[in-house]
Amino acid sequence: MSTLRVRPYTRTGGRTRSATTLAIETIVTTNEQAARDALTSTAEHRIISDLCRNPHSVAEVAATLRLPLGVVRVLLADMSDMSLINVHEDGAIDDRGRPSLDLMERVLMGLRNI
Repeated sequence: MSTLRVRPYTRTGGRTRSATTLAIETIVTTNEQAARDALTSTAEHRIISDLCRNPHSVAEVAATLRLPLGVVRVLLADMSDMSLINVHEDGAIDDRGRPSLDLMERVLMGLRNI
């Protein structure tokens, strides 16, 4: 990120919500289109695209970028709408409606990395 201080809401055009709602545990990955799409020309989109070449949760993206969760949700939702990232919601909840073991392990690993 640049050394210039920019208010977080300016990164989203003042928006705090988007049409797509992403849970904090939702996993996102960069897809092939992001590498060659001119829409990734914003600094935030490029940084997120690079970061999400490996799977990351919405919360991990926010923590890594040191941006508020709401701002990151809007940025990721915009990128999803532009088909720049893949949103992986499958497997987060088991057949009993509880968080899956895989999700809990990812959360634990993320907490250990903080």
